[in-house]
Amino acid sequence: MFNKVITNQTKTMVLLMLVFTAIILLFSGLVYFSIVNFSHQRFYELLKIRTTTIVQIEKSKDHLDLPENYILNSLNDEELPMEKDYVFAVPTDSNFKKISQEVHIPDYFFKNIIKEGESNYNDKEFYYIGQSFKYDNKDYIAIASAKNHYVVYYLGFLKRTLLTCIVLSLFFSMIFSFYLSKTLFKPILKITGKVKEISSENLHLRLEPQPDNKELNELVDTFNGMLNRIETSFETQNHLIGNVSHELRTPLTSIMGEADVALSISRTSEEYKETLEIILNEAEKLDKKIKALLMIAQTGFDGKIQKMDKVRIDQLLWDVIETLRRIDTRNNIYLDISMLPDNPKKLKVQGNEQLLHLAVANIISNGCKYSNFQQVRVSLGATDTDVYIIVKDNGIGIPEVEMDKIYDPFFRASNTNNYEGYGIGLPLARNIVRMHHGELIVSSHENQGTTVQMRFPNFYSTQQENG
Repeated sequence: MFNKVITNQTKTMVLLMLVFTAIILLFSGLVYFSIVNFSHQRFYELLKIRTTTIVQIEKSKDHLDLPENYILNSLNDEELPMEKDYVFAVPTDSNFKKISQEVHIPDYFFKNIIKEGESNYNDKEFYYIGQSFKYDNKDYIAIASAKNHYVVYYLGFLKRTLLTCIVLSLFFSMIFSFYLSKTLFKPILKITGKVKEISSENLHLRLEPQPDNKELNELVDTFNGMLNRIETSFETQNHLIGNVSHELRTPLTSIMGEADVALSISRTSEEYKETLEIILNEAEKLDKKIKALLMIAQTGFDGKIQKMDKVRIDQLLWDVIETLRRIDTRNNIYLDISMLPDNPKKLKVQGNEQLLHLAVANIISNGCKYSNFQQVRVSLGATDTDVYIIVKDNGIGIPEVEMDKIYDPFFRASNTNNYEGYGIGLPLARNIVRMHHGELIVSSHENQGTTVQMRFPNFYSTQQENG
């Protein structure tokens, strides 16, 4: 309950008020004590002038025979407020207790004057400055004292003024802190409200950018990017479930239908054999699809590779091409090696040879199949950091509106009805490439052909990153 009431907005407002209060008190204190110190110094300077004048006047006399507690009358018309001046002959025993009791000034003040030649002292209202001097080989003390009206009255007024200003400043700082914290958190509260509206039912909603707020806009962009990925993943999962259900239901329906027909009436042994062959064929299709689904799941979610070795991509490509030609002699594959690097070490990657073989074979096989066995051009090249395989065909291509679904398992483009396949080769290849920290890029135009580029970091750049 307490945490709900003390929101971040409230904490920010309180923090701002504490900062403002500390600054106001600090500078008010500096102003007050600076003026007090200045007034003290200035008043002591005036008293010192008065004391020096007393000494000069006394020294200018022909004869000086003063009692020990002689109090002077005013020296001139320029008296300070409630000024009292004293001139004492220093007692022979240096005991100032009697003088101290009579004039109500501490005796240590007199001792300091004798010791240092000059000293000052102040009580709650009066300020004193005393000087010692000699006349006819006798020691005297001259003291000027007055009441500092400025400190007593004017500083009192300053204190009241500062307290009033502090109270008003705190009041306005509270209003300003509230307004500032509300302004700061307004776009965040707006974003929070919008985020609360987003659910699995409306993943298409996006946060709006905040004007002139770079930091929040970076957050908005990041969150919108995350929503894009979640929406894509969500749609992919929906398509996957639909595609998998359709692909698995089809052979199962065929198997059950054939079994029902075979059991409905007595059949000849040849008819039973034909039915069992159909069931076996559909079961094999079902087995292949389940294995493909497991492979995609393992490469897409497990991410573990049992064995990683140095693999030379040029040798791997030759093996793939030879295998595909052996499987179907119609496969027309041309290997372009004009971009091979001078150093064959740049063609080595760290990976699992069987999985890489499967990924590359799937891509080239698709090129051959969907181009009706026209020539498929496979280019191999390398830079100092990466190895590239580019597979280009002149086949049926992929409709532009379906390009965002090509990595959905079991998805088949609308123009592939006349071609056999399960729609698992491309997503499986992409998962394998990603497992090897590579990248797979597909560009395609319907009835013009498809280009697939695979990039793998070479073995030495991988070692440097890991090292």
